[in-house]
Amino acid sequence: MTSTTTITGTSSIDVRPLSVHIGAEIRGIDLSSHLSDETVQAIWEAMLHWKVVFFRDQNLDHEGHVRFARRFGRPTPAHIVFGGDAVYPEIYSIAKHRTANAGKNPIRRSWTDWHTDITAAVNPPAASILRGETVPPYGGDTFWTNLAVAYDRLSETLRGFVDELRAIHSFNVPSDTIVGDNYGKQTDENELVAEHPLITVHPETGERVLYVSPDFVKSISGLASRESQALLEMLWEHAVQTEFTVRFKWEPGSVAFWDNRATAHLAPSDIYVTDFDRQFYRVTLAGVPNVGIDGRPSIALSGESIPSL
Repeated sequence: MTSTTTITGTSSIDVRPLSVHIGAEIRGIDLSSHLSDETVQAIWEAMLHWKVVFFRDQNLDHEGHVRFARRFGRPTPAHIVFGGDAVYPEIYSIAKHRTANAGKNPIRRSWTDWHTDITAAVNPPAASILRGETVPPYGGDTFWTNLAVAYDRLSETLRGFVDELRAIHSFNVPSDTIVGDNYGKQTDENELVAEHPLITVHPETGERVLYVSPDFVKSISGLASRESQALLEMLWEHAVQTEFTVRFKWEPGSVAFWDNRATAHLAPSDIYVTDFDRQFYRVTLAGVPNVGIDGRPSIALSGESIPSL
């Protein structure tokens, strides 16, 4: 199935949906070239509609990656807790084996849980742009799920209950993660905790979003511990149903561009049982605090908001 988005006065962009509810591949665009304003707008609209869009056979370096990202918004520092590249502060390295402190203290992290990027901040990134540089010949696929559709598929009764709930998101080291001393120190010294609406209103599409990021959400405000745990487990299981997801097989030069306000994604775990290397790079775009159905915004409980560069 092909969906071609036509922009008045310019050539159209070729958008190929990959599943019913989420994910599309955009063909015929060189992201390293100068893109017209009309093409940039068409890409953005496709991303809003499909939640994540993919490009293949791109030839981007750090400079080109940042330049492309800046056409769509203001990049953030690579990571509010761990920093990033010394020359390109917008670039965050996502490697199979992470390294901290400019090559010292190699650490292995578990990035295998479903999550939405950095929701422990009061203003999580609006969007993320990830490029594959060193890609395994097989394995290492990434999944995304559409959290707006997930909300729509809740029963009317349950939607009525969760609509005005709020949840606590925090950033800490998962209990089963092997880390170096510096990693734990950075996390402790840059504590991030925010309270977000459990159901957010997308600032551009107006969709209601089931804002449950399993790797960051710790509890639901106002509920007893067991009530909170049971409800979150049910919502997490619901949110990642296969019907709501897309699976992307990476190739060298692949780029994924997703709406961080309406999706969660699942990083691969199979890469740790192979000898293949895997090196990706990410740029995130600055976001704003979420707003709930009742109009109440997110609030910071600990830590600073994510700045833009």
